[in-house]
Amino acid sequence: MRTHTLTLPRDAVLPDYGAHGLLGLTRSLGDWLRGEDALSLPGLPPCKPRGVVLLVIDGLGDTFLQRLGQGSQLHAHQLTRLTSVCPSTTASAVTTLYTGLAPAEHGLTGWFIQDRRFGGVIAPLPLHRRAGGRLRGPFLGSRLFPYRTLAQQARRPVSVLTPAELAPTGYTSRHTRGARVIGYPKLKDLLPAILEEAARLDGRGLIHAYYPGFDALSHKLGPYANEVQSLFGRLDELFSALAASLRRQGMELLVTADHGFSEAPEERHYRLDARSPAQAMLAAPLFGERRLAFCQVRTGAEQEFEDFAASELAGRAVAVRSRRLLAAGLFGPGQRHARLVERVGNYALLMEAGHTLSDRLPGEDEFRMRGVHGGLSGDEMWIPLIHAGPVEEGAAAAGR
Repeated sequence: MRTHTLTLPRDAVLPDYGAHGLLGLTRSLGDWLRGEDALSLPGLPPCKPRGVVLLVIDGLGDTFLQRLGQGSQLHAHQLTRLTSVCPSTTASAVTTLYTGLAPAEHGLTGWFIQDRRFGGVIAPLPLHRRAGGRLRGPFLGSRLFPYRTLAQQARRPVSVLTPAELAPTGYTSRHTRGARVIGYPKLKDLLPAILEEAARLDGRGLIHAYYPGFDALSHKLGPYANEVQSLFGRLDELFSALAASLRRQGMELLVTADHGFSEAPEERHYRLDARSPAQAMLAAPLFGERRLAFCQVRTGAEQEFEDFAASELAGRAVAVRSRRLLAAGLFGPGQRHARLVERVGNYALLMEAGHTLSDRLPGEDEFRMRGVHGGLSGDEMWIPLIHAGPVEEGAAAAGR
């Protein structure tokens, strides 16, 4: 990654798109699914598993695990830490997990993306426009998500377990092609659902289990709230029960996340409202994330926008031309998505730790978040890789 000429937020953690990042883990799993005998994991010798359960706990960052997870089984079984992708957010990272593609390749560069084919700024996961209703139209899924999934390329069976309300959505349907999809009602139903599917597969193939509740609660109450800690305790119990059952079947259990979390004090939230001079400089609403906002600055207003950012957002954000982020490889390797340039705008505002930025369109509800992600702070970028399985337990301890 060529970042030596970039100005970045203080203490920024850059994504690792190799062996020590989420993309590298996913590509290793993809190679195994396509027929490779050995599975390579950081901190372990290559293993030859009959089957793998991948539990993705949305929002479980390494910072939380080190600060509040001491004494847990999840912490005791941690192999190492990985980086998320950029932006460090669900739309980008979960799509990488389903496809083995970097954000530069799949083109989902945040909760909101700019795609003029669908009316401007849209949210691709729930499939709606900003303050403009649901997206509709023929071939919507194939136009928005034109790439193949890992399951479509696999020679081993793949099952995806996801909350029942997410299973039939357009995003999930498109990104789980080639897999058997099972919707589970609540967290208490996840353990029996995984074990039932493992028995059906006779311990072979990949079971990809996704749990978003930790993320939702961290957004609402903050990443270190008592309720979040209580939920972590339930997840630790789930992990312990899973590890014991799957070990008897000869299956590897991996746990990771899509991103971590940063606290979002209200006094550090900058609102780009109608009175802001920057509004006249922008040709579109903000897109991306509150912690990494993409801007479409009007032609001729570039210097004015840079001056605004240098004065009004000093200490809060760093303004960078998006083409420099692309050239540095911040969104990963591979063949660029055909609309990637459009989806990162011509400027990006990279927020300093603890700071957030948002705007609001007429008709939009205002969402207050006590926990956020999407930026380049260590709290958001570092995620754990946790392992339990037939490989000698001592190897896991040695890898930490």
